[in-house]
Amino acid sequence: MNGIKKFIISLLLLYTSLCSLKASSALQTAIDNAPDGSILKLPAGRYKGGITIDKSITIIGKEDGVIIDGEGNGTVITAKGSYITLKNLRIVGSGDRHENLDAAIKLSDGKQCEISDCVIEDCLFGIDLQMMNNSIISNNHITSKKMELGLRGDGLRLWYSNDNIVKKNRLIRSRDMVVWYSHGNEIVDNYGRENRYSLHFMYAGKNIVKNNTYELNSVGIFFMYSQDTIAIGNVIKSSLGATGMGIGLKDVSNFIIKNNTILYNAQGLYIDRSPFEPGSYNHIEGNKILYNAEALHFHSLSENNIIKDNVIMGNIEDIVNDSRGSKTDENEISGNYWDKYEGFDRDGDNVGDTPHKVYQYADQLWVYNPDVKFFYGSPVISLLNFLAKLAPFTKPLFLMEDAKPQVKIKG
Repeated sequence: MNGIKKFIISLLLLYTSLCSLKASSALQTAIDNAPDGSILKLPAGRYKGGITIDKSITIIGKEDGVIIDGEGNGTVITAKGSYITLKNLRIVGSGDRHENLDAAIKLSDGKQCEISDCVIEDCLFGIDLQMMNNSIISNNHITSKKMELGLRGDGLRLWYSNDNIVKKNRLIRSRDMVVWYSHGNEIVDNYGRENRYSLHFMYAGKNIVKNNTYELNSVGIFFMYSQDTIAIGNVIKSSLGATGMGIGLKDVSNFIIKNNTILYNAQGLYIDRSPFEPGSYNHIEGNKILYNAEALHFHSLSENNIIKDNVIMGNIEDIVNDSRGSKTDENEISGNYWDKYEGFDRDGDNVGDTPHKVYQYADQLWVYNPDVKFFYGSPVISLLNFLAKLAPFTKPLFLMEDAKPQVKIKG
Protein backbone atom coordinates (compact mmCIF):
# COMPACT_ATOMS: atom_id res chain seq x y z
CA MET A 1 0.00 0.00 0.00
CA ASN A 2 2.80 2.42 0.89
CA GLY A 3 4.35 1.84 -2.54
CA ILE A 4 1.06 2.58 -4.30
CA LYS A 5 0.60 5.81 -2.27
CA LYS A 6 4.09 6.94 -3.15
CA PHE A 7 3.45 6.17 -6.85
CA ILE A 8 0.18 8.16 -6.81
CA ILE A 9 1.82 11.10 -5.03
CA SER A 10 4.67 11.13 -7.53
CA LEU A 11 2.14 11.17 -10.42
CA LEU A 12 0.31 14.09 -8.80
CA LEU A 13 3.57 15.99 -8.35
CA LEU A 14 4.52 15.35 -11.97
CA TYR A 15 1.10 16.53 -13.16
CA THR A 16 1.36 19.68 -11.02
CA SER A 17 4.83 20.35 -12.37
CA LEU A 18 3.66 19.97 -15.98
CA CYS A 19 0.70 22.28 -15.37
CA SER A 20 3.00 24.84 -13.78
CA LEU A 21 5.38 24.61 -16.75
CA LYS A 22 2.48 25.07 -19.15
CA ALA A 23 1.20 28.09 -17.24
CA SER A 24 4.65 29.62 -17.08
CA SER A 25 5.05 29.59 -20.86
CA ALA A 26 1.46 30.46 -21.74
CA LEU A 27 1.87 34.26 -21.79
CA GLN A 28 5.01 34.24 -23.93
CA THR A 29 3.39 31.75 -26.30
CA ALA A 30 0.29 33.92 -26.58
CA ILE A 31 2.45 36.96 -27.35
CA ASP A 32 4.48 35.07 -29.94
CA ASN A 33 1.36 33.78 -31.68
CA ALA A 34 -0.58 37.07 -31.62
CA PRO A 35 -0.59 39.16 -34.79
CA ASP A 36 0.32 42.87 -34.70
CA GLY A 37 -2.37 44.98 -33.09
CA SER A 38 -3.73 42.20 -30.90
CA ILE A 39 -5.28 42.79 -27.48
CA LEU A 40 -4.59 40.17 -24.81
CA LYS A 41 -6.94 40.39 -21.82
CA LEU A 42 -5.47 38.34 -19.01
CA PRO A 43 -7.58 36.73 -16.28
CA ALA A 44 -6.36 36.81 -12.69
CA GLY A 45 -3.41 34.51 -12.07
CA ARG A 46 0.35 34.36 -11.81
CA TYR A 47 2.30 34.43 -15.06
CA LYS A 48 5.99 33.75 -15.47
CA GLY A 49 8.08 36.80 -16.29
CA GLY A 50 11.14 37.16 -18.44
CA ILE A 51 8.86 37.81 -21.40
CA THR A 52 9.83 39.73 -24.52
CA ILE A 53 7.61 41.83 -26.80
CA ASP A 54 8.72 42.87 -30.28
CA LYS A 55 5.41 43.78 -31.90
CA SER A 56 2.54 46.21 -31.50
CA ILE A 57 0.35 44.61 -28.84
CA THR A 58 -1.87 45.48 -25.88
CA ILE A 59 -1.72 43.42 -22.69
CA ILE A 60 -4.42 44.25 -20.14
CA GLY A 61 -5.32 42.67 -16.85
CA LYS A 62 -9.05 42.36 -17.31
CA GLU A 63 -9.46 42.01 -13.54
CA ASP A 64 -7.35 42.57 -10.45
CA GLY A 65 -4.85 39.88 -9.51
CA VAL A 66 -2.92 39.58 -12.77
CA ILE A 67 0.66 39.04 -11.57
CA ILE A 68 3.70 38.76 -13.81
CA ASP A 69 6.52 37.34 -11.70
CA GLY A 70 10.16 37.55 -12.71
CA GLU A 71 11.09 35.09 -9.94
CA GLY A 72 14.21 37.08 -9.14
CA ASN A 73 15.79 36.80 -12.58
CA GLY A 74 16.63 39.61 -14.99
CA THR A 75 14.01 41.99 -16.35
CA VAL A 76 10.39 40.94 -16.06
CA ILE A 77 9.09 42.51 -19.31
CA THR A 78 11.36 43.60 -22.16
CA ALA A 79 9.54 45.42 -24.96
CA LYS A 80 10.87 47.02 -28.12
CA GLY A 81 8.90 48.94 -30.71
CA SER A 82 5.86 51.16 -31.06
CA TYR A 83 2.17 50.99 -30.15
CA ILE A 84 2.72 48.73 -27.13
CA THR A 85 0.32 49.02 -24.18
CA LEU A 86 0.70 47.43 -20.72
CA LYS A 87 -2.19 48.10 -18.38
CA ASN A 88 -3.55 46.97 -15.02
CA LEU A 89 -0.75 44.49 -14.29
CA ARG A 90 1.11 43.64 -11.09
CA ILE A 91 4.79 43.17 -11.92
CA VAL A 92 7.08 41.68 -9.28
CA GLY A 93 10.42 39.98 -8.72
CA SER A 94 13.05 41.31 -11.10
CA GLY A 95 16.69 40.40 -10.70
CA ASP A 96 19.07 42.49 -8.61
CA ARG A 97 21.94 43.19 -11.03
CA HIS A 98 22.69 46.88 -11.50
CA GLU A 99 25.00 46.32 -14.46
CA ASN A 100 22.09 44.69 -16.33
CA LEU A 101 19.55 47.30 -15.24
CA ASP A 102 17.24 44.52 -14.05
CA ALA A 103 13.82 46.14 -14.18
CA ALA A 104 10.10 45.53 -14.09
CA ILE A 105 9.66 46.98 -17.60
CA LYS A 106 12.22 47.97 -20.24
CA LEU A 107 10.67 49.78 -23.17
CA SER A 108 12.86 50.98 -26.03
CA ASP A 109 13.13 52.18 -29.63
CA GLY A 110 9.56 53.20 -30.30
CA LYS A 111 6.75 55.69 -29.96
CA GLN A 112 3.14 56.01 -28.86
CA CYS A 113 3.32 53.37 -26.16
CA GLU A 114 1.48 53.33 -22.84
CA ILE A 115 2.17 51.90 -19.39
CA SER A 116 -0.64 52.67 -17.00
CA ASP A 117 -2.39 51.45 -13.85
CA CYS A 118 0.40 49.00 -13.06
CA VAL A 119 1.79 48.08 -9.64
CA ILE A 120 5.52 47.40 -9.57
CA GLU A 121 7.03 45.81 -6.47
CA ASP A 122 10.28 44.05 -5.54
CA CYS A 123 11.91 45.16 -8.79
CA LEU A 124 15.37 46.75 -8.75
CA PHE A 125 14.52 49.32 -11.44
CA GLY A 126 10.92 50.19 -12.17
CA ILE A 127 10.19 51.48 -15.69
CA ASP A 128 13.17 52.08 -17.97
CA LEU A 129 12.44 54.07 -21.14
CA GLN A 130 15.20 54.24 -23.75
CA MET A 131 14.66 56.21 -26.95
CA MET A 132 10.89 56.23 -26.48
CA ASN A 133 8.86 59.16 -27.78
CA ASN A 134 5.27 60.42 -27.59
CA SER A 135 4.28 57.85 -24.98
CA ILE A 136 2.22 57.88 -21.77
CA ILE A 137 3.34 56.61 -18.36
CA SER A 138 0.46 57.14 -15.96
CA ASN A 139 -1.02 56.09 -12.66
CA ASN A 140 1.60 53.49 -11.81
CA HIS A 141 2.71 52.61 -8.26
CA ILE A 142 6.43 51.82 -8.14
CA THR A 143 8.69 50.58 -5.35
CA SER A 144 12.18 49.08 -5.54
CA LYS A 145 13.72 46.18 -3.65
CA LYS A 146 14.22 46.36 0.11
CA MET A 147 17.80 47.62 -0.01
CA GLU A 148 19.77 50.55 1.32
CA LEU A 149 18.91 53.78 -0.47
CA GLY A 150 21.98 53.91 -2.71
CA LEU A 151 21.63 50.26 -3.75
CA ARG A 152 18.07 50.54 -5.01
CA GLY A 153 17.37 51.05 -8.67
CA ASP A 154 15.64 54.05 -10.20
CA GLY A 155 11.88 53.97 -10.12
CA LEU A 156 11.49 55.63 -13.52
CA ARG A 157 14.15 56.44 -16.12
CA LEU A 158 13.85 58.49 -19.30
CA TRP A 159 16.96 58.23 -21.48
CA TYR A 160 16.97 59.92 -24.88
CA SER A 161 13.17 59.92 -24.67
CA ASN A 162 11.21 62.95 -25.87
CA ASP A 163 7.69 64.37 -25.78
CA ASN A 164 6.29 61.88 -23.28
CA ILE A 165 3.60 62.41 -20.65
CA VAL A 166 4.47 61.14 -17.17
CA LYS A 167 1.54 61.72 -14.84
CA LYS A 168 -0.03 60.58 -11.59
CA ASN A 169 2.65 58.01 -10.79
CA ARG A 170 3.68 57.17 -7.23
CA LEU A 171 7.36 56.41 -6.60
CA ILE A 172 7.96 55.26 -3.05
CA ARG A 173 11.21 53.87 -1.61
CA SER A 174 13.01 53.67 -4.94
CA ARG A 175 16.25 55.54 -5.69
CA ASP A 176 15.69 58.27 -8.32
CA MET A 177 13.42 59.33 -11.10
CA VAL A 178 15.77 60.51 -13.84
CA VAL A 179 15.25 62.49 -17.04
CA TRP A 180 18.52 62.40 -18.97
CA TYR A 181 19.11 63.64 -22.52
CA SER A 182 15.33 63.88 -22.84
CA HIS A 183 13.33 66.87 -24.06
CA GLY A 184 9.78 68.09 -24.29
CA ASN A 185 8.37 65.84 -21.58
CA GLU A 186 5.44 66.71 -19.30
CA ILE A 187 5.89 65.49 -15.72
CA VAL A 188 2.65 66.24 -13.94
CA ASP A 189 0.83 65.27 -10.73
CA ASN A 190 3.35 62.66 -9.61
CA TYR A 191 4.16 61.79 -6.00
CA GLY A 192 7.53 60.75 -4.59
CA ARG A 193 8.47 59.72 -1.07
CA GLU A 194 11.49 58.21 0.68
CA ASN A 195 13.66 58.29 -2.43
CA ARG A 196 17.07 59.85 -3.05
CA TYR A 197 16.30 62.25 -5.92
CA SER A 198 12.57 62.29 -6.46
CA LEU A 199 13.31 63.96 -9.79
CA HIS A 200 16.72 64.45 -11.41
CA PHE A 201 17.38 66.13 -14.76
CA MET A 202 20.61 66.11 -16.74
CA TYR A 203 21.21 67.47 -20.24
CA ALA A 204 17.47 67.93 -20.73
CA GLY A 205 15.48 70.82 -22.16
CA LYS A 206 11.99 72.19 -22.74
CA ASN A 207 10.40 69.99 -20.09
CA ILE A 208 7.40 70.93 -17.94
CA VAL A 209 7.35 69.88 -14.28
CA LYS A 210 3.97 70.70 -12.81
CA ASN A 211 1.93 70.03 -9.67
CA ASN A 212 4.11 67.22 -8.35
CA THR A 213 4.49 66.49 -4.62
CA TYR A 214 7.77 65.24 -3.17
CA GLU A 215 8.44 64.61 0.51
CA LEU A 216 10.89 62.81 2.78
CA ASN A 217 13.49 62.45 0.03
CA SER A 218 17.16 63.44 0.12
CA VAL A 219 16.50 65.89 -2.74
CA GLY A 220 13.18 66.97 -4.20
CA ILE A 221 14.06 68.21 -7.72
CA PHE A 222 17.57 68.73 -9.07
CA PHE A 223 18.23 70.25 -12.50
CA MET A 224 21.73 69.88 -14.02
CA TYR A 225 23.21 71.06 -17.33
CA SER A 226 19.73 71.79 -18.70
CA GLN A 227 17.77 74.66 -20.20
CA ASP A 228 14.38 76.03 -21.21
CA THR A 229 12.34 74.24 -18.55
CA ILE A 230 9.33 75.25 -16.43
CA ALA A 231 8.76 74.02 -12.86
CA ILE A 232 5.42 75.29 -11.59
CA GLY A 233 3.05 74.48 -8.74
CA ASN A 234 5.17 71.75 -7.17
CA VAL A 235 5.30 71.02 -3.44
CA ILE A 236 8.67 69.92 -2.06
CA LYS A 237 8.92 69.36 1.66
CA SER A 238 10.87 67.65 4.42
CA SER A 239 13.96 66.67 2.45
CA LEU A 240 16.07 64.59 4.80
CA GLY A 241 19.56 65.07 6.19
CA ALA A 242 21.89 67.97 6.88
CA THR A 243 21.95 68.88 3.19
CA GLY A 244 18.37 67.89 2.33
CA MET A 245 17.41 70.04 -0.64
CA GLY A 246 14.14 71.30 -2.08
CA ILE A 247 15.04 72.45 -5.61
CA GLY A 248 18.59 72.56 -6.96
CA LEU A 249 19.84 74.41 -10.05
CA LYS A 250 23.31 73.63 -11.39
CA ASP A 251 24.54 75.05 -14.70
CA VAL A 252 21.02 75.64 -15.96
CA SER A 253 19.71 78.47 -18.13
CA ASN A 254 16.41 80.02 -19.11
CA PHE A 255 14.42 78.30 -16.37
CA ILE A 256 11.11 79.38 -14.87
CA ILE A 257 10.67 78.32 -11.24
CA LYS A 258 7.21 79.58 -10.33
CA ASN A 259 4.50 79.15 -7.70
CA ASN A 260 6.23 76.25 -5.97
CA THR A 261 6.04 75.57 -2.24
CA ILE A 262 9.38 74.64 -0.69
CA LEU A 263 9.32 73.97 3.04
CA TYR A 264 10.99 72.12 5.90
CA ASN A 265 14.27 71.43 4.08
CA ALA A 266 17.87 72.05 5.05
CA GLN A 267 18.30 74.00 1.81
CA GLY A 268 15.23 75.41 0.13
CA LEU A 269 16.55 76.61 -3.23
CA TYR A 270 20.16 75.81 -4.16
CA ILE A 271 21.70 77.84 -7.02
CA ASP A 272 25.07 76.81 -8.47
CA ARG A 273 26.51 78.65 -11.48
CA SER A 274 23.09 79.40 -12.86
CA PRO A 275 22.18 80.74 -15.31
CA PHE A 276 25.06 79.14 -17.16
CA GLU A 277 24.69 80.48 -20.73
CA PRO A 278 25.84 84.09 -21.18
CA GLY A 279 22.98 86.51 -21.67
CA SER A 280 20.35 84.13 -20.30
CA TYR A 281 18.20 84.48 -17.18
CA ASN A 282 16.39 82.27 -14.69
CA HIS A 283 13.04 83.48 -13.37
CA ILE A 284 12.29 82.53 -9.77
CA GLU A 285 8.89 84.02 -9.08
CA GLY A 286 5.89 83.61 -6.80
CA ASN A 287 7.32 80.75 -4.76
CA LYS A 288 6.72 80.12 -1.07
CA ILE A 289 10.03 79.29 0.58
CA LEU A 290 9.09 78.50 4.16
CA TYR A 291 10.66 77.16 7.33
CA ASN A 292 13.90 75.88 5.81
CA ALA A 293 17.29 76.07 7.48
CA GLU A 294 18.43 78.06 4.43
CA ALA A 295 15.96 79.70 2.04
CA LEU A 296 18.36 80.55 -0.82
CA HIS A 297 21.82 78.98 -0.99
CA PHE A 298 24.21 80.39 -3.60
CA HIS A 299 27.28 78.42 -4.66
CA SER A 300 29.87 79.54 -7.20
CA LEU A 301 29.16 82.34 -9.67
CA SER A 302 25.40 82.86 -9.85
CA GLU A 303 24.13 86.10 -11.33
CA ASN A 304 21.29 87.19 -13.63
CA ASN A 305 18.60 85.36 -11.71
CA ILE A 306 15.34 87.31 -11.47
CA ILE A 307 13.98 86.64 -7.99
CA LYS A 308 10.70 88.42 -7.36
CA ASP A 309 7.31 88.15 -5.67
CA ASN A 310 8.37 85.23 -3.50
CA VAL A 311 7.37 84.68 0.12
CA ILE A 312 10.49 84.00 2.20
CA MET A 313 9.36 83.32 5.75
CA GLY A 314 10.29 81.31 8.80
CA ASN A 315 13.74 80.30 7.56
CA ILE A 316 16.77 80.29 9.86
CA GLU A 317 18.87 81.95 7.16
CA ASP A 318 17.36 83.79 4.20
CA ILE A 319 20.53 83.98 2.08
CA VAL A 320 23.64 81.82 2.29
CA ASN A 321 26.64 82.49 0.07
CA ASP A 322 29.31 79.82 0.51
CA SER A 323 31.62 81.31 -2.14
CA ARG A 324 32.88 84.87 -2.11
CA GLY A 325 32.67 84.85 -5.91
CA SER A 326 28.97 84.09 -6.11
CA LYS A 327 27.99 87.72 -6.79
CA THR A 328 24.63 87.32 -5.11
CA ASP A 329 24.19 91.10 -5.26
CA GLU A 330 24.19 90.97 -9.07
CA ASN A 331 20.87 89.15 -9.25
CA GLU A 332 17.65 91.08 -9.79
CA ILE A 333 15.87 90.71 -6.45
CA SER A 334 12.68 92.71 -5.99
CA GLY A 335 9.18 92.61 -4.58
CA ASN A 336 9.64 89.67 -2.25
CA TYR A 337 8.14 89.30 1.21
CA TRP A 338 10.80 88.85 3.90
CA ASP A 339 9.67 88.19 7.44
CA LYS A 340 13.04 89.56 8.61
CA TYR A 341 12.45 92.95 6.99
CA GLU A 342 12.90 95.76 9.51
CA GLY A 343 11.15 98.70 7.95
CA PHE A 344 7.88 100.62 7.58
CA ASP A 345 5.25 101.29 4.94
CA ARG A 346 4.05 104.81 5.73
CA ASP A 347 2.14 105.35 2.47
CA GLY A 348 0.36 101.98 2.67
CA ASP A 349 1.34 100.76 -0.81
CA ASN A 350 2.65 97.43 0.59
CA VAL A 351 6.19 98.35 -0.44
CA GLY A 352 8.75 99.00 2.28
CA ASP A 353 9.97 102.59 2.59
CA THR A 354 13.57 101.38 2.70
CA PRO A 355 15.28 98.48 0.89
CA HIS A 356 15.73 95.11 2.55
CA LYS A 357 19.48 94.50 2.75
CA VAL A 358 21.11 91.25 3.78
CA TYR A 359 24.65 91.07 5.13
CA GLN A 360 26.77 88.20 6.27
CA TYR A 361 27.88 88.68 9.88
CA ALA A 362 29.81 86.61 12.37
CA ASP A 363 26.94 84.18 12.88
CA GLN A 364 27.62 82.81 9.38
CA LEU A 365 31.25 81.95 9.98
CA TRP A 366 30.14 78.29 9.67
CA VAL A 367 29.61 78.83 5.93
CA TYR A 368 33.38 78.87 5.37
CA ASN A 369 34.34 76.71 8.34
CA PRO A 370 31.85 73.88 8.96
CA ASP A 371 33.40 73.16 12.38
CA VAL A 372 31.96 76.45 13.61
CA LYS A 373 28.45 75.12 12.98
CA PHE A 374 28.79 73.16 16.21
CA PHE A 375 28.30 76.50 17.95
CA TYR A 376 25.43 77.60 15.70
CA GLY A 377 22.65 79.15 17.78
CA SER A 378 24.81 79.23 20.90
CA PRO A 379 24.99 82.36 23.11
CA VAL A 380 28.57 83.08 22.07
CA ILE A 381 27.71 83.22 18.34
CA SER A 382 24.59 85.27 19.05
CA LEU A 383 26.70 87.70 21.08
CA LEU A 384 29.33 87.96 18.33
CA ASN A 385 26.59 88.62 15.79
CA PHE A 386 24.98 91.31 17.95
CA LEU A 387 28.32 93.04 18.53
CA ALA A 388 29.16 92.83 14.82
CA LYS A 389 25.95 94.64 13.94
CA LEU A 390 26.27 97.14 16.77
CA ALA A 391 29.93 98.00 16.28
CA PRO A 392 31.45 96.03 13.40
CA PHE A 393 35.07 95.11 13.96
CA THR A 394 35.22 93.84 10.36
CA LYS A 395 33.15 94.94 7.41
CA PRO A 396 30.20 92.56 6.95
CA LEU A 397 29.80 90.93 3.56
CA PHE A 398 26.96 92.47 1.54
CA LEU A 399 24.87 89.69 0.02
CA MET A 400 21.84 91.27 -1.64
CA GLU A 401 19.26 94.03 -1.65
CA ASP A 402 15.55 93.92 -2.33
CA ALA A 403 14.69 97.49 -3.32
CA LYS A 404 10.92 96.98 -3.08
CA PRO A 405 10.20 94.47 -0.32
CA GLN A 406 6.60 93.53 0.32
CA VAL A 407 5.37 94.45 3.79
CA LYS A 408 2.40 92.08 3.74
CA ILE A 409 1.91 88.83 1.89
CA LYS A 410 -0.18 89.39 -1.23
CA GLY A 411 -3.50 87.61 -1.36
